[in-house]
Amino acid sequence: MADSPTTGTPAIGVVYPQTELGGDVAALRAYALGVQAMGFDHLMAYDHVVGADRAEHAGFKGPYDVDTTFHEPMVLFGFLAGITDLELVSGVFILPQRQTVLAAKQAAEIDLLTGGRFRMGVGVGWNAVEYEALGMEFGNRGRRFDEQIELMRRLWTERSVTHHGRFETVTGAGLAPMPIQRPIPVWIGAQSPAAYRRVGRLADGWFPQMPPGADLDAAWAIIAAAAADAGRNPSDIAIDARVSWRGEAGRFADQAGQYRAAGASYLSINTMGAGLTGVDDHLAALQAASDALRP
Repeated sequence: MADSPTTGTPAIGVVYPQTELGGDVAALRAYALGVQAMGFDHLMAYDHVVGADRAEHAGFKGPYDVDTTFHEPMVLFGFLAGITDLELVSGVFILPQRQTVLAAKQAAEIDLLTGGRFRMGVGVGWNAVEYEALGMEFGNRGRRFDEQIELMRRLWTERSVTHHGRFETVTGAGLAPMPIQRPIPVWIGAQSPAAYRRVGRLADGWFPQMPPGADLDAAWAIIAAAAADAGRNPSDIAIDARVSWRGEAGRFADQAGQYRAAGASYLSINTMGAGLTGVDDHLAALQAASDALRP
């Protein structure tokens, strides 16, 4: 992956552990302020609007269900923009299950509220139950996704937009106020060859879903080839790698180092799944992870 982007020392951020801190607003505030005080650069949050009731969906094998807590990311980011100066990152916002123009409007507002410190990570998702509940078709999500990104970028950069596409129609309409970043960076979470090619064609950045090694290199090769075919420079596509903390400083630092060597310009520390209880434990784990990354 010698041609992947690098900026020297990666920016270090965190993944908000919302499945473990639940709906506790005091914990949310304490966590965000603690993360900022510790000097982290960004905060990433995942997105699910509803979860499936496994008792009603035989054979459902998704990792999240009706009892898993998720904050709505755009509302969450509006709150966080008012109490921190962190860069905010959706990792990822499931775009095709939403109205495109509304998603673009919400993103523009978050970008404005954060002073241009917003990366919009998007993906197509995997949960048909969620698509049904939101009144969107699951089967065309990949085809619709490409057009959505094109339309959002136009809405973020043009005063008045007319777009008559396969899935989207806008006639002489525009957003006000406009975002600070024009356009807002669009990142894609991808874990299939078709999605890797989409990253190469369309994305400003990529969230890899695998550890460093042969699979990561193979995925990057597909991304780089698709970028070149689209007339883009692969080195313009940044990488934000998620590194999970499990209490083993050496192993954590080694994986982070491998991601750095592979060209990651951002690292996001995930403390979910580490057996932690409460905001203080998560902040202590982040401090230990931060210490492990120091030279």
